[in-house]
Amino acid sequence: MPGSVVVEPLDLSVQIPYHFRCPISLELMRDPVTVSTGQTYDRSSIESWVATGNTTCPVTRAPLTEFTLIPNHTLRRLIQEWCVANRSYGVERIPTPKQPADPSLVRSLLGQASSKSSGSSSRISAVRRLKGLARDSEKNRLLISSLNAREILIDVVFSNSDSDSVSPDLSRESLALLVMLPLTESECVLVASDPQRIGYLSHLLFDSSIEVRINAAALIEIVIAGTRASELRGQICAIDELFEGVVEILRDPTAYPRAVKVGVKALFALCLVKQTRHKAVSAGAAEILIDRFPDLEKYDAERALATIELICRIPTGYDAFAAHALTVPLLVKVILKISDRATESAVGALVSLCSASEENRREAVAAGIFTQLLLLVQSDCTDRVKRKSQVLLKLLRDSWPQDSVGNSDDYGCSEIVIPFY
Repeated sequence: MPGSVVVEPLDLSVQIPYHFRCPISLELMRDPVTVSTGQTYDRSSIESWVATGNTTCPVTRAPLTEFTLIPNHTLRRLIQEWCVANRSYGVERIPTPKQPADPSLVRSLLGQASSKSSGSSSRISAVRRLKGLARDSEKNRLLISSLNAREILIDVVFSNSDSDSVSPDLSRESLALLVMLPLTESECVLVASDPQRIGYLSHLLFDSSIEVRINAAALIEIVIAGTRASELRGQICAIDELFEGVVEILRDPTAYPRAVKVGVKALFALCLVKQTRHKAVSAGAAEILIDRFPDLEKYDAERALATIELICRIPTGYDAFAAHALTVPLLVKVILKISDRATESAVGALVSLCSASEENRREAVAAGIFTQLLLLVQSDCTDRVKRKSQVLLKLLRDSWPQDSVGNSDDYGCSEIVIPFY
C-alpha cells in the first residue's frame, strides 16, 4: 500500500503491536484519531468509512453522534518510538501528520483576504496563510474551494485589470493560491470571456518574478483546458504574447521542474487550437521543446511529444522541427521507451516529417527507425499506433538500404512481414 510502513518481506522477527493497527485497515496507524465512542482509528480510514455513508463506529457499532476527530498524540508518539526502535528491521519512521485546516479559520482568513476595508498587508497575510494550508493537503484545498474561495480570489487577482485595483503583491499572492484550486467551467469562462483579464495574464507572463510568470501560465492552461467553447479558446490563443511568454518560461535558465512542467502544459493547451499553432512556431516552441526534452519527467515528456505532433501538422511546424538536427533522432529514440501515448505521438510526428521531405526520411532510417517500427508492429500497442506505424513504413519503403533486412543479424532469419499497403 502506498505510503505504508515498509517491512522487509522475509523479516518475520518483527510484528506490529495489535493496538498500533487501525481496526479498519489493519495497517500501522500514521495519524491516530479518537471518535466520539472512544475508539481510535487511522484518520484516513475513519474518514473513508464515514464518507461512504456509514454512521456507526466500526468496532462498537454505536452511533457516531458527532464526527469530531481528536488526535491521539500519546498513541502517535508510542508508534513513532516503536518505529525508531525497529528501524533495523526495515521499519520506516512515519512523518508527523499535518492537521487538517479548521473550517472556521479558513472562513476567517477568506473574509480577511476579501475585505476591502482591511489594509493590504493584512489581506496579503491572510492569503499567504491560506496558501500554506492549501500546500499541506488535498483535503485542505477542497475545504478552501468549498468556502467560495475561487470567486473571491478571481475578483482579487483581476482587480488590477479593472478600475478597482489592489496592490500588485496581493494580486500575485492571490494568483498563486488560485492556481492550486480546481476551477469550474463557468469560472474558466468568466476569465476566458474577458479580454482585459486575458490581457492581464499575458502581461504577467513577462513579470520580473519567475514564480509570477509560472502562475500566470498555469492559470492560462487551466482556463483553456476548462473552456469547452471553441470560439473562446480561439480568442485566447490568438494572442501572440501568450505563446511568447510561455516559451520564455521554458527557455529561462533559472526554470526549475515546476516551471518546465507548467510551461509544457500551457504550450500544449495553446496548441490545441490549430489556427494559431503558427504562433507557437514563431515564438520558438520547436527548438525549446527539443532542447528541453532530456529534462522532462514521464508525463511532461508525453505532453511535449503530443505538442510536437500537433505543431508538426502545419507546414511551418514541420519545417521548424526538421531544421533542428536532433528532432528526428529523438523521435525515433523515444519509440517504445516512455509509454504507449508517447510512442503514438512520436510516430505521428514522424509521419508528418517524413511526408514532408526525402531528407527527413533518410534521417529517420539512419536513426534506426526500421528496427523501432519492426518492434512496434509486433508489440501489444493500440490499433491506432499500428496504423500510424504502417503509414510510416509505407512512406519509408523507398528509403531502406537494399540489404537492410537480408543482411541484418537481428532479422535475417525472421519471418517478419512489413505491411506495405
